Amino acid sequence: MQIAISGNIGAGKTELTRLLAKHYGYRAVYGPTEENPYLSSFYEDMRRWSFNMMVHSLCSNIKQLADLRDSGESFVRDRSLSDDVYIFAPNLQSMGLMTSRDLATYTKLFEMTYSLLPKPDLTIYLRGEVPTLIKHIQKRGRQLESSIRLDYLANLNNRYETWAENYEDKMLIVDIDELDFVENREDLGVIINRIDAEFNSLFRA
Repeated sequence: MQIAISGNIGAGKTELTRLLAKHYGYRAVYGPTEENPYLSSFYEDMRRWSFNMMVHSLCSNIKQLADLRDSGESFVRDRSLSDDVYIFAPNLQSMGLMTSRDLATYTKLFEMTYSLLPKPDLTIYLRGEVPTLIKHIQKRGRQLESSIRLDYLANLNNRYETWAENYEDKMLIVDIDELDFVENREDLGVIINRIDAEFNSLFRA
C-alpha cells in the first residue's frame, strides 16, 4: 500500500506523513529535498537555478521510489512525484523562472521513467489558503524558506487546485484551514476515518 501526501509548501506534509505512518505501521518516507545541493541557491536566484534544482530532485525521487518498489513495503510518502512535474516545474516556467526548453527537457526525463515507478494507491491533498501556509512556515522557522514570495505560494495553490480537479486516481482532499491535525488529535482522527473509508473502497474494487 502506498499513500502519497501532496500539498503546497507549509501544508504539513511531513507531519502528516509521520502521524499516518505511525498509526498504520507503514514506513514513513521523506523526499530527499534537504539533500538537494541546489536548494539554497534556488531560493536566492530562482531563474538561474530552477532547472538544476528540479532535475536533481527528479533523479533523487526516482531513485527513492525505485528502491521502495523493490522493497515491497507499505509506506506513506511526503510528496508525490507528480507534484514536481505537474505543479512546481510548470509554475516556474509560467513565472519566467524556467525556460520552455528546460521545462520540455525536464518533462521528457519524467515521462521516460514514470511508467516504471509505483503509483500511489491513495493521494492525500492538503489544501490550504496562503495565510495558513505562511503561519505554518513561520512556525517551523526554516531559514531556507524565509524568502519565499507570497505570489509564489499563491501561484502554486492555483496549480494544485487545477491538478486536483483533473486527478483521475484516488484522492482525498483535506482542508488544513479547518482541520489542525498537528495540534488537535480529534482532527487527525477525522482524517484517519476518511482514509479508512477510502481503503475500504479500494479493497472492494
